[in-house]
Amino acid sequence: MFQHSCFDPSNFYHLTRCKVMNATKYLSLFVTSLAFACTTQREALVGNSSVPPAPDYTQTASWAALPDQLDAADIVPKGMEDRQKDGEVDVFFVHPTIYTQQREDGEPWNADVQNAKMNKKVDDSAIRFQSSIFNGVGRVYAPRYRQAHISAYWIKEPELQKRIFDLAYSDVRRAFQYYLDNYNQGRPIVIASHSQGTTHTRRLLKEFFDSTNLRNRLVVAYLVGMPVEKNYLENIPPCDRPEQTGCFCSWRTYLRGHYPEIHQKGNNIVSTNPLNWSTDTLYASRELNKGAVLRSFNKVIPRVCDAQVYDGLLWVNKPKFPGSFLYNNPNYHIGDFNLFYANVRENALARVGYFWKR
Repeated sequence: MFQHSCFDPSNFYHLTRCKVMNATKYLSLFVTSLAFACTTQREALVGNSSVPPAPDYTQTASWAALPDQLDAADIVPKGMEDRQKDGEVDVFFVHPTIYTQQREDGEPWNADVQNAKMNKKVDDSAIRFQSSIFNGVGRVYAPRYRQAHISAYWIKEPELQKRIFDLAYSDVRRAFQYYLDNYNQGRPIVIASHSQGTTHTRRLLKEFFDSTNLRNRLVVAYLVGMPVEKNYLENIPPCDRPEQTGCFCSWRTYLRGHYPEIHQKGNNIVSTNPLNWSTDTLYASRELNKGAVLRSFNKVIPRVCDAQVYDGLLWVNKPKFPGSFLYNNPNYHIGDFNLFYANVRENALARVGYFWKR
């Protein structure tokens, strides 16, 4: 089915019960490239773990995607075109948690960006299946960073947890600063992220955009797969219409009727419907879904699912695609972007057009 991190984004530091999936049985169902077996278990904190070396963003190897190099962000499904060379804006994309294998005692809490196997997982999954959405909009930049291990979301020592996520954010922050100083050249910016990536881009928007002149260059931010409060940012509002710019969109996808394990009804969490780009509860039928991207990535499949905002969540009826009857998990977190691939791509391009008309 869909791919990326296995944690439940309903709570900022909470993880769902991950299931070990039989890859052979379900491989044909995966929307993205790999079926990561989530075998994480609650573990006690023991001793100090080593810290991998920091990425050097002057080196292209520290970037999963750059517009002037051949990478997974350049790939497009049939019928679409990579237009980065003609893009008038930049896209800064931060990938979700791919550091999900069983972590042994003493192993780093943060991933090593020099680990070729880990980098390939990042490239074959999030960069290909998520960041590629935006190659029809602008030039895609995606840094490698020392992402937190998935189990860091539920460890019970707040100080250690903070250090782990602060380290990951410090890389994203340095990458963004290097991007501003060396690549951006005053161009408008789209921010896009999923899951742990959104953990970090929340902070990035608050630090770099919310109370600075850089906010004037923000086209839109897609903060997907993690909860973002309506009042989290003082000067950057949630988007509530498809032509709005200088705002942010956010959603977390579940089967209709399903609530995450940790959820407060009537909360203040933003939920954007990616089929009509509204935050109200207006139902959007599957006829408005212009296409999801499945594991083969060779074509866009329209009308896969509907969508409706409900109580801070995005509810969908069970998606319909070849083999979907075998997928019974009500949490579609791993498909947050892929279920609405074509709609997000079209919307980002439209908002760029409206940005230039302001």
